Amino acid sequence: MENIITIGITGGIGSGKSFVCRIIAAMGYPVFYSDQAAKDIMVNSTEAIKEIKAVFGNEAYTSSGELNKKYLSTKIFSDASLRDEINKIVHPKVRAAFLQMAQDSDSKIIFNEAAIFFETGAHVNFDRMILVAAPKEVRTKRVMMRDGISKEAVESRMKAQWPDEKKAELADFIINNDELQLLLPQIENVIFKILE
Repeated sequence: MENIITIGITGGIGSGKSFVCRIIAAMGYPVFYSDQAAKDIMVNSTEAIKEIKAVFGNEAYTSSGELNKKYLSTKIFSDASLRDEINKIVHPKVRAAFLQMAQDSDSKIIFNEAAIFFETGAHVNFDRMILVAAPKEVRTKRVMMRDGISKEAVESRMKAQWPDEKKAELADFIINNDELQLLLPQIENVIFKILE
């Protein structure tokens, strides 16, 4: 794994980082989706389920064993200490799954997508960091349409994340997904610079 370049891709809610990652994956590069891996772990890892129930109670799961997303998101978006608790449970398991994927890969570079690399300090684990940025109004509109939630609900989620300006200071590359600039040339340019 020593020769693999690990790239973290992050961006605030509604920035379009998953869309950028789908383009990268279509270009043939391996992409690890931390949010999806976290969801899988929270539903399939008996260890994680036990730990989550210990912190959030049995209400964290429905009677059929599904994750009670509404209950959990209400809890973690309104209480920073609970957000930290769930991160402590899930993040190490997600990191281990990413490292396994990187080890099994024969690609020169591997990408890892997650919303809160900078907020958790996890960005230090990567060789390079890419920030997908978009204006707040654009992001708000996207999330309202995607999740069918109110502007206030989107803004409350945004408050749980750092603003783009703060993330930009730590990012090696910024991809603007403002609906004005083409994404593909920006992505190709970043990958070219990484492989230089």
